[in-house]
Amino acid sequence: MYMENIKLMGFTSTIDSVGETLDKIDSIKKDGEIIQLLNADSIVSENHIIHGVNQAFLAFERGENLAKDISVEIVLRCSAQRQISKAFNILGLHEGDMNLCALLINCDDYSDELSSLFKFDDSVLVADDDYLKKTYEISDAELENMSMEEIIIDRISKLTVDY
Repeated sequence: MYMENIKLMGFTSTIDSVGETLDKIDSIKKDGEIIQLLNADSIVSENHIIHGVNQAFLAFERGENLAKDISVEIVLRCSAQRQISKAFNILGLHEGDMNLCALLINCDDYSDELSSLFKFDDSVLVADDDYLKKTYEISDAELENMSMEEIIIDRISKLTVDY
C-alpha cells in the first residue's frame, strides 16, 4: 500500500442516498485508487487531511490500523477519533445538502466525473473556526496556545502515541 499523490477538491451537493452516492464514486475509480468523500465543514486545512492520510497509511504499514479498510482508517485518522461511529459523525456523508471534500489518492484526474455528480466549489474548503471548535470540542485555552490546525494535527498524532 502506498500513497503517491493527493488531491483535494471541494463540492456542494444534495445527497439523496449515501449508499447510492458511494456506489457512483466506486464506479469511477480504478483498482488501487482511493476517492474518499468527506464532510468539508469538518476540515481545517489541506495539511489536516494530508497528515491524517499519512497517519492512516503509516498505521497500515505498522499493523496498527484501527480499521480493516484504508478508506475507513483515513476517516478515523482525519477525524482524530478511535470510534468509527464518531469519526463518521464528524467527517462522513449524510443525506441532505452538504459541502463535500473529495479526497483523491493515487488517482487519475476525475474532475469532470466528479463535477458531473456534484457542483464544484473549492470555497467549501475554507474553514469555519466556530464550527470546528464545536465539532472537535476545542477549548479557548487550547486556542490560546495553538492554532486550530495545530490542535487537530496534534490530536491525529496522539492516536498513534496512544495506540
